[in-house]
Amino acid sequence: MTKNSKHMKRYATPRSWTIPRKEVVWAVKPVPGPHKQEQSIPLMVALRDILHVGQTSAEVRKILGRREVLVDGKPRLNFKHPVGLMDIISIPKIKQHYRVMLNPRGKISLRKVEENESRWKLVRIMNKTKVKGSRTQLNLHDGRNILVDKDDYRSGDVLKISLPDQKILSRLAFKEDSLAMLTGGAHIGTVCKIKKIEKTRNPMPSIVEFHEGFNTIIDYVFMVGSETSEIEPVEVSII
Repeated sequence: MTKNSKHMKRYATPRSWTIPRKEVVWAVKPVPGPHKQEQSIPLMVALRDILHVGQTSAEVRKILGRREVLVDGKPRLNFKHPVGLMDIISIPKIKQHYRVMLNPRGKISLRKVEENESRWKLVRIMNKTKVKGSRTQLNLHDGRNILVDKDDYRSGDVLKISLPDQKILSRLAFKEDSLAMLTGGAHIGTVCKIKKIEKTRNPMPSIVEFHEGFNTIIDYVFMVGSETSEIEPVEVSII
C-alpha cells in the first residue's frame, strides 16, 4: 500500500481493528475524517465485520443508502466514513445503539447502550481558539468545534454534549480525584482515579499519576466522571 493509495491490504490494517487478517486480501480504507486512521474504523468494518448487520459490502451499502445508520445522530452514507472513540452508531430500525470504545487490549470495540444513552457523547477539549466577538472556540477530539461566550473550560476537560445538536450538558474537569479512562499505554481501556497532575513547562508532555499505582502522559487521559463514571468500560469479551 502506497502512501496515497485508495486501497488497503488486511495485513496492513491498524492493530486496533478487530478483523481477521489472513482470510481475504483487501480491507476498506477509511477516508480522511474526524479521527486518525489508527484510532478509528470505517463504517463498513463496524457494520459488516463487527456487528454483522450485513453479510456483504453490497448489503451494507444498501442499508447506508437508505439512511438507516446514524453516527452521532446524523445519517452517514459513506461506507468509508471513520468512526472513533466515543462516537455513537445507531440503527433506529432495529433499535440498536453502540458506543465506540477501546478494550484493555487496545482494540476498537462497540459497547451496546440504551436509547437514552445514545443521545449524548463525551468529547475531550484538545485546545482552544479565540475568535471574533470575544468568543472562544473549543476544538474537540472528534474534529468538531463548539463556540462558547464564557470561557470556563480548559484543555483536557471533557464535555458531555447532546446529539445531534451538540449542546453542552455538563463538564468533566481535568483535575485530581476525578475518574479518567486511558486511551493509550499499558493500561489502555481502563478507568482509573487521578492522584496527581504534574505539569511541565518544556516540550515533554505532562504526567498524570493515579491512585492505582502507575502514571501516564496527559495525552492518554480521557475524563469520564467525578465520583462515578459516566460510561462503563469495555471488557475484552465485548464486541
